[in-house]
Amino acid sequence: MTKANERAPAGDALCAMPATDLAAAIRSKQVSPVEVTDAVLARINRLNPELNAFVTLIEDDARQQAREAEDAVMRGHELGSLHGIPYALKDATLTKGIRTTYGSKLFAEHVPAQDSLVAERLRAAGGVLIGKTNLPEFGAKCTTDNKIFGATRNPWALALTPGGSSGGAAAAVAAGLVPLAEGSDHAGSIRCPAALCGVVGLKPSNGRIPIYPDNLLWHAVMWCHGPITRTVADAALMLDVMAGPDDRDPRALCDGATGFNATVAGRGSIKGRRIGYLSDIGCVPVDPAVTDACEGALAAFVELGCKVEIDTTDFSDTIEAYGLINASRRAAYVDAYLPDRADDFDPEVVWRAELSRSRTATDLTKAELVQTSAYLRVQDLFQRYDLLVTPTTPTAAFPIEISYPREIAGVKIETVFEHLGLTSLFNLTGHPAISVPAGWTKDGLPVGLQIVGPWRDDAAVLCAAAAYEEAQPWQDRWPPLAGIEA
Repeated sequence: MTKANERAPAGDALCAMPATDLAAAIRSKQVSPVEVTDAVLARINRLNPELNAFVTLIEDDARQQAREAEDAVMRGHELGSLHGIPYALKDATLTKGIRTTYGSKLFAEHVPAQDSLVAERLRAAGGVLIGKTNLPEFGAKCTTDNKIFGATRNPWALALTPGGSSGGAAAAVAAGLVPLAEGSDHAGSIRCPAALCGVVGLKPSNGRIPIYPDNLLWHAVMWCHGPITRTVADAALMLDVMAGPDDRDPRALCDGATGFNATVAGRGSIKGRRIGYLSDIGCVPVDPAVTDACEGALAAFVELGCKVEIDTTDFSDTIEAYGLINASRRAAYVDAYLPDRADDFDPEVVWRAELSRSRTATDLTKAELVQTSAYLRVQDLFQRYDLLVTPTTPTAAFPIEISYPREIAGVKIETVFEHLGLTSLFNLTGHPAISVPAGWTKDGLPVGLQIVGPWRDDAAVLCAAAAYEEAQPWQDRWPPLAGIEA
């Protein structure tokens, strides 16, 4: 398919290309979707045995999708924005006819009869689905391991976790196995793995990407789908495909926001933007190495002409409130199975169910009152600032054997919800938030910076992240395992 006198990038070079570049190369017939898919599958087969990022590969089907995509290009058909580009779905996202386990032994052989809405949209945009990525059971941990597939490893250091719960997705993107991966985020499950793996992870505004199917349609949504990519432009490209209202989700935003990729490409200067830096949201101990990297990133914003102010607003009440709301919803799904199959569950899932049972309906309502208060307090911050910035995670990647650090900066961490406080706050409030690489520790581990925007202003978050990316580029920094030279 490559034009005469033009040489297509080979193997790993194709795998290192951003999706936006791949899309242009496919449209101009410089690169074939078949070449790209073959390169991706070869790389997965070489590196995945060490990483364990993918738990289901659909190689034959992926190659058939790629052949059909190539045929459409050659016939001059109208092409979707992801035409011929390989992508991965998290193993909690329903895929018709393809095993979807949620990382649980209860669903080890579960093959859905329908696609989720995001799976429908990514396929309709012409993407080539490669397979499903690993997660902890029901996404209920900030690491990625389960009793079916075992642990996913961080490509920057195989003895460390990639984070969770979209750890398989983040590890796959960081290692160049796919340019695009879908994740889901209930407390930071997109942003935290992105931070620990040195890639981009976007939690859009609650409701920006409709959720279907969902058994709790009438609850205030705290989780969402979102993109994990190597570049901000790729995240915007993927968001364009996944976002937009759908009547099957009554909570979906209908504000008409679209064209995120074009907005990022045509963005202006962020000079004069007011940034509030919440170093610990008043309650989360942060490792000094993370603080150093984030403060270095803030210096880049100052150089871009932004006005950065330290803000000490205290959100300590949100830790317990978020924990109870999260635990109650987890318990609703698993309680029926626990009496007979408790040994099949991850202890973290059992602990959350027990936490929920130890509280009352009144306790849950009080937690939801805190959620309302948190939203109003964040809204008040946006009267003073255009953007908020925090560390994404309180530490860099930690050993794969532990579920979360029990001590940070000399402070004991009692529950996983304390560890997740920097990100779960914005699941409570629904504001859009993106994690981008802030820098690397002296040990060479990535650190994430979280940029938060006003309610429903996903474009502001993406444009600020893109401006920072241009000032402090990270796309050419690969983990040693990737074997890709800058």
